[in-house]
Amino acid sequence: MQPLKGITVISLEHAIAAPFATRQLADLGARVIKIERPLVGDFARQYDVRAKGLSSHFVWTNRSKESLTLDLKDPEGQKILHQLIHEHADVLVQNLAPGAAQRLGLSFEDLSKTKPQIIVCDISGYGSDGPYAQKKAYDLLIQSEAGFLSTTGTEENVAKAGISIADIAAGMYAYTNILAALMHRDQTGQGQRIDLSMLEALSEWMSYPLYYSMDGASPPPRAGASHSSIYPYGPFEAGDGKVVMLGLQNEREWVVFCEKVLQNAPLAKDVRFDSNAKRNEHRALLRTMILKAFEVLSASEVVARLEGAGIANAQVNTMADLWAHEQLKARGRWRRVKTSVGEMPALLPPGSFAQQQPSMQEVPSLGQHTDAILSALGCSSAQIESLRLRHVI
Repeated sequence: MQPLKGITVISLEHAIAAPFATRQLADLGARVIKIERPLVGDFARQYDVRAKGLSSHFVWTNRSKESLTLDLKDPEGQKILHQLIHEHADVLVQNLAPGAAQRLGLSFEDLSKTKPQIIVCDISGYGSDGPYAQKKAYDLLIQSEAGFLSTTGTEENVAKAGISIADIAAGMYAYTNILAALMHRDQTGQGQRIDLSMLEALSEWMSYPLYYSMDGASPPPRAGASHSSIYPYGPFEAGDGKVVMLGLQNEREWVVFCEKVLQNAPLAKDVRFDSNAKRNEHRALLRTMILKAFEVLSASEVVARLEGAGIANAQVNTMADLWAHEQLKARGRWRRVKTSVGEMPALLPPGSFAQQQPSMQEVPSLGQHTDAILSALGCSSAQIESLRLRHVI
């Protein structure tokens, strides 16, 4: 049996952070009912049309869910939502605009009066209090506020992460906090509120540069694709123009790298490079020396030397390369999921249990489960049709 089978999650979600969190719960077997606006739905549905006409973001974060359309500005829509929560929900997740859930009577304080075992996870940009509580927040803005941009890019220009890293950080912490809250409820019978912010999630991930620059010290320099404080660790061009990514972690590896890869054993004892701090200080000079050694080799020959020396290395893959990655294929990480436009490939969630398969069900079309959910709540066909005509659903 899947570990979250029997758990029902109601989610007022859009974009990435909350949908990504609830998809993890759905993968573990929870029933996730996604509340969407009639006619429009989660605005991430319209981000792009690159996945066979569907949004790449939406397909990624919304499999295995049920879609219920409700106009939460309509009193009837609010009544249906409250009935659904009180009769079925173990967990409520929301990342609406600041204050919106509270105005709908969906705070933990309100819901726990009649349902003390409810778990409410509020995901916001900055948290529920403090001077930024009402401030709008999107992924790139949080990357900026959390100092992430200051550490990413080149010396001349900052660069954002190519993925929604602040949303993903918040989604993963929401997911793990919800799992902890479910364990707490099993032990005590009591639900609780989780107040989770994107800023705090990404700030946790920024702890290394925070400590590195403690007490007014200079922060890690922006170093492009190279590591900001460990060297050599980054991309190096071979003689055929292809790039090899390599990384050293300790002094033993530095000695081996000099002997077997650069084939220049005396370099290991050069006083300019005999510690990581010194190599980092003189990285421009050392880079020139490494590229000089590599210019007579093809990328495959460089990789062969690195492998022979036990030095970590990687290919600089494109998305096409990742689709065809032999390691993912060898470990059987691909599955197929249904969508409204046919089946699509989908990666198994990381760390899948050996004894059972995760739930990887259909990506729902807008309002696909509305009638079934409302019928289960006791609405007649005539009532459902009336709600639809009034655009409540």
